[in-house]
Amino acid sequence: MKVGMALNMLCQEGHADASVVGEHMAMGDLVEPLGFDSIWALEHHFTGYAMSPQPTQLLAYYAGRTKRIQLGTAVIVLPWHDPVRVAEQIALLDVMCGGRCLFGFGRGAASVEYAGFRVPMEEARSRFVESAQIVVKALSNDSFEHDGQFFKIPRTSIRPRPISHPERRFYASSVSPESAEIIAKMGFGMLVIMQNEWPKAAADIYNFHNLAESVGHAARPPIILTNVSCAESREEAQERGVKYLGAKWDSIDAHYHFSDGHLANVKGYEAYGKVGKTYAKMKDENFRAKATDFYVSIQIVGTPDDCLQKIEELHRLTGLGHLVTEFAFGGLPHAQAELSMRLFADRVMPTLQRDPAFAGRVVRKASGKTAVGAANQEGVFAPA
Repeated sequence: MKVGMALNMLCQEGHADASVVGEHMAMGDLVEPLGFDSIWALEHHFTGYAMSPQPTQLLAYYAGRTKRIQLGTAVIVLPWHDPVRVAEQIALLDVMCGGRCLFGFGRGAASVEYAGFRVPMEEARSRFVESAQIVVKALSNDSFEHDGQFFKIPRTSIRPRPISHPERRFYASSVSPESAEIIAKMGFGMLVIMQNEWPKAAADIYNFHNLAESVGHAARPPIILTNVSCAESREEAQERGVKYLGAKWDSIDAHYHFSDGHLANVKGYEAYGKVGKTYAKMKDENFRAKATDFYVSIQIVGTPDDCLQKIEELHRLTGLGHLVTEFAFGGLPHAQAELSMRLFADRVMPTLQRDPAFAGRVVRKASGKTAVGAANQEGVFAPA
């Protein structure tokens, strides 16, 4: 199994933005020396929810500072961009890093970001599909043209040309079944942000693989992004998880405004209606505590041995081939995040990387076994 780390860069009250970014980038500088396989950059705008507005720019920095690790986006939100520019950025990064890049794409769910970019949110799904088609065309052909709903592109070519066919290493995140069907038919792999019961995630992956293979695409093991709290004692890891993963609810709702239920009435986002009802209940401390306990239970929290056992179960259910970790979440102090990262790298990661039992595989049958600590929390959703 490959193991990576994602840079979240959540703003923190009382801390300058530059200080927060600097701490995360310092953790990024540890990724290769500690033996991780990849580093991942998010994309968010305007609220400080993740101060990473240009993933390929951030990864270009690490392209010049590393020799071995892969560089991944989790994710580039295609509807906010000119797809030709996205293709150019991908091609240039591919050259700069010597073909070490992976690309995840998504369509986003924050109305504040759509408003800031003056893009109608109702067009998100169709814009995503058309933009993805253009990016693939631009990278896989010496020249291309496109005549679509949103983009009319005369015959043109992007330069420099990529060196490693990055379009063959495209992944996409999805929440709704409709989005999953779209990305499966496009031949993308599945990038899963762990936000629900593991058996439910396994079933979604199984269905995704069936969809991909039904249209002639070879299914690939999924990439799964999860939070990690690793400590010498189970109590310390759990306490940290409850406190700081619990703090994520406020930052999420401040950015996405799920609790007001507005997404239920936005074309293409109707599936988020249930999420809105869940977040509206977060004002109830009892419900919030239960939601936090559930969310902690589906992340990787515990001693090194606990983490290994949980990842083993997650692998059994999903067949993941690449685990992407987040250690700095919910305003967790930098020193604690780094200690967790170092302990995980020293005591957990070597087994994941070297033991053949953790090799990625395509899930052929969804398991009905309940995951460790799982509980049905009606639409709990905690995006990256």
